[in-house]
Amino acid sequence: MANSLSAAKRARQAVQIRSRKTGQRGNLRTAIKKVIAAVAQGDLEQAQTAYRNAVPVIDSAVNKGLIHKNKAARNKSRLNNQVRGLKA
Repeated sequence: MANSLSAAKRARQAVQIRSRKTGQRGNLRTAIKKVIAAVAQGDLEQAQTAYRNAVPVIDSAVNKGLIHKNKAARNKSRLNNQVRGLKA
């Protein structure tokens, strides 16, 4: 339990921020999983559209401080390699 008014306020804010970030993190993971699922099915067209939809979600997660920019770049690179692997 918080001992001061400012600590109590920070505790309230932490609850709100945590719930907001949880939803955003879920959107991020869903976008990534859609690309992976499309690649697993072997559907190039669907994988490309899922990848195009996932890139802005990943970038916005960086801007919101959800993930580090290097993790975002790594995720995008790995997803892109999987999508491009379907062409071969």
